[in-house]
Amino acid sequence: MADMHYRIATGSKKIRTILTPIAALLFFTVVFLFILFSHWLDIWFKLPVIFLKPYNFIFSIPVLGAGLVLIIWCNFYFVKAKGTPVPLNPPPRLVNTGPYAFTRNPMLTGVFLVMFGIGIMMHSIFLIFIFTPVFIILNYVEIRYVEEPELEKRLGTMYVEYKKKVPMFFPGIKTS
Repeated sequence: MADMHYRIATGSKKIRTILTPIAALLFFTVVFLFILFSHWLDIWFKLPVIFLKPYNFIFSIPVLGAGLVLIIWCNFYFVKAKGTPVPLNPPPRLVNTGPYAFTRNPMLTGVFLVMFGIGIMMHSIFLIFIFTPVFIILNYVEIRYVEEPELEKRLGTMYVEYKKKVPMFFPGIKTS
């Protein structure tokens, strides 16, 4: 899988340009389905409300805001490096400044924060305690066994050294 990823990431610009919006749409569809399905399960199981109104908004807005700011900040660095956040159409060089100085995947950290924030806002016990953690684990596995081997192959020792110094998702939490 990592070899196929490498061939696409280093291959035809035309193919990468076609696959970029498809991969982005697929990713955000999965996020949306996680949110929708967790909300449906909360209703189906008639789970209690965690935070009463307006506290759900008071607690969710800063989490959502932080996640959205992080996502936008990350996109700025990818555009600056002449690439996209979609792993199939990456920048030609390692991006290790800005939010990438603190985590290797800060955009995903932003997505996780948005999911937690939506969970708080929607009173979703399933999204907060099950679906977002499962989403984090699935992303960890995909990055560990597909994206990072491709990055090591394409960027070499520069990425290996970066990986040793910077945690995967959360500052201060080393995952390898």
